[in-house]
Amino acid sequence: MKISTLTPSLKSLLFLLILIWVQLDSLTVSAQYDPVQPWKGKQGKNAKESEPYKAEPIVKTPAKAPNVVYILLDDVGYGAISPFGGQINTPNLEALANNGLRYTNFHTTAICSPTRAALLTGRNQHSAHMGLFPETAIDYPGYDARIPFEKAFISEALRENGYNTFAVGKWHLTPVNEVTQAGPFNRWPTGRGFEKYFGFLYGETDQYTPFLIEGTDHYTGDTKGKHFTTLITDKAIGYIGNQKSVNSEKPFFLYYATGAGHAPHQVDKSWTNKYKGKFDKGWDKYREEVLINQKKLGVVPEYVTVPAYTNGIKPWDSLSVDQKKVYARFQEAYAGFLEHTDYEIGRLISYLKSINQFDNTLFVVVVGDNGSSKEGTQTGVHSGYINAHSEKDRISLLLKDIDNIGTDKSIANFPLGWAQATNTPFRYLKQEAHSEGGTHNPLIIHWPNGIKDKGGIRNQFSHVNSIYPTTIELTGSKIPQTINGYPQEPLEGVSLGYTIDNPKASSRHTQQYFEISGSRSIYKDGWKAGAIHKLGLPFETEIWELYNLNEDFNEQKNLASQYPDKLKELQDAFDSDARKYNVYPLKDWTTVSFGQENAGAWAGKSKVILYPGLSHTFALSGPVLRNRSFSITADAEISNPQQQGVLYAIGGRFGGFSFFVKDAKLQVANNFGGKLSHLESARPLPTGKVTLKVEINYTGKPAQLFDYTGQFEDSGTEVLYINGEKVAEKKILKGESGNVGGYDEGFDVGRDQVSPVSDRYKTPFVFTGKLNTVTIDLK
Repeated sequence: MKISTLTPSLKSLLFLLILIWVQLDSLTVSAQYDPVQPWKGKQGKNAKESEPYKAEPIVKTPAKAPNVVYILLDDVGYGAISPFGGQINTPNLEALANNGLRYTNFHTTAICSPTRAALLTGRNQHSAHMGLFPETAIDYPGYDARIPFEKAFISEALRENGYNTFAVGKWHLTPVNEVTQAGPFNRWPTGRGFEKYFGFLYGETDQYTPFLIEGTDHYTGDTKGKHFTTLITDKAIGYIGNQKSVNSEKPFFLYYATGAGHAPHQVDKSWTNKYKGKFDKGWDKYREEVLINQKKLGVVPEYVTVPAYTNGIKPWDSLSVDQKKVYARFQEAYAGFLEHTDYEIGRLISYLKSINQFDNTLFVVVVGDNGSSKEGTQTGVHSGYINAHSEKDRISLLLKDIDNIGTDKSIANFPLGWAQATNTPFRYLKQEAHSEGGTHNPLIIHWPNGIKDKGGIRNQFSHVNSIYPTTIELTGSKIPQTINGYPQEPLEGVSLGYTIDNPKASSRHTQQYFEISGSRSIYKDGWKAGAIHKLGLPFETEIWELYNLNEDFNEQKNLASQYPDKLKELQDAFDSDARKYNVYPLKDWTTVSFGQENAGAWAGKSKVILYPGLSHTFALSGPVLRNRSFSITADAEISNPQQQGVLYAIGGRFGGFSFFVKDAKLQVANNFGGKLSHLESARPLPTGKVTLKVEINYTGKPAQLFDYTGQFEDSGTEVLYINGEKVAEKKILKGESGNVGGYDEGFDVGRDQVSPVSDRYKTPFVFTGKLNTVTIDLK
């Protein structure tokens, strides 16, 4: 019978049956957690009449499949660490490189979350809906931060192939409105294929008082003052030890994503002091020496020269004695921070060796999710308060507190001059996706059982979206047609498997676009065209540049006027990819900003009622309070004058706001980047039912996060009320209002967890009266 002879109704029925069969078939292939064959035994009324049958898993782990460890460092440029010619000692990473492969033409996306999305999904950042950050999400497919389930993470694919899956460290991939205890949790790490997770969910955290998550809960265990990198290493070793103790043959996948070297640069002085005096020579000399090292190692071509500075960086010799002293200390702290990170990686390696798992572990080390950080300003960052001053005053203040730079008393980030130096030999920095400086990072692949060319160099063009398919190929795994019931879309990266045994193989990844906040470029067959975007200017007027990377490794010879046809070819290729992968519409920081009012879990609400017991919650998921008018009212009951504690707090020791009761007084703490001021009631609190209120009437200009201009301007008033009666009032500075944000930490009701906003109490300073509700009114 021919289908063409069927009636329309029969055709529809046949089509429906086919669809149902396809769906059922795909679901049986990829049911979550070790689907098994049908049971073929016999069930009688008793054991004599019955026959057992052991149903074997349908999906079996590939024979001799290696363990897999992804190590992702943060904000580390091409010229920072010793395996790629830098002057920061990283002996454990160096050993991996010397016994594995160095990839010299590897690329990231130029910034954090997009690189992580591309790494873990094997797709382009905008295709994975992560064109920028979860905190800046807007309602377009390339930028809504909702990574489709049809683009499964590598953790989900490997779990389907019989792996246990663990993640520790930085995440930064969950939509802001979903990071509360109301969930949903399917875009948290444990919802994207990781069976265990321990780390922080957003862009940065204090290394000594981190805002930690374990699984889907705020971790409140005693960290005993340990450094964050130590904590995640301990946790990773614990996960592996537990798994291998039960089944030593079963492979694991570990995603180990450090906070280092992202700000805050914090480490014990013993690590920083190892570099004391080493960088007194300055960033000019550093670049020259590192380039010599890079040529000796073979990680840059011989013809490469040191490029001119960008971003307004001044030559070292033009700086004052005080500037040199302060800036050198920032670099010492950064170097100590990274060497400590390498030490912790060494602990993980040593553990794997001790349990005989090292030789069959595939290490993929992505050295930086972008080029060196450009957020450190010309003078470096030590505290928000110091950076609110003029450049001249900053140096004076930094010099007075130089011993604390890079310690747990600092939120250090190094000056732009050191960012440029540690990005040698490239011209630009993080965020600048039009350039190699933003996107060109070191890659190390190490696998004793699988790599013969120990210490080999690979120069093929590659991109972070290629790590996923490389892992699938090298482990012998397969990607099911569906995962968790979602049909899977094709990967967009190109496996590097072809390069493992063939150093001279031609590049197979021949075209790749880049875009961050409007700065954009495209690579095609060795050529690259790009345009830097200036904030607020029309995209249509920007001038594109053209480089032949086959002959110009670090983009010093602009050939746009010489080869206009080639430039047009690449511009057209970018336009085609931009349409294909959801890059359009182009936008910049004038379109999106951190902490948008429409982004969090309480978006659109002018009144928010919170209850005691609320878990410590990411600040930007909550009501946005910085640089605006609002009031907070606590409905409480106080039975005796000794009862005290926090009513509401947001932020922590380096910036925030706390509304609390102490010594029978109603009080507010404003933490302006580490500089404290307090307001307290002129009279003691009564006992009984009380209504306690703080009101901020903000009259200043709106400000972006990390905007340090005009911070000492009077910008309104802060007023305290007890039972409707005004009991205290003061003027509030723009900087004080701007620090009612607590990006690194979260907010609390009835306590102040993680680190204290005020020096008048210690965490958690739980309110010991009865707190019924806390109401936030957004004016």
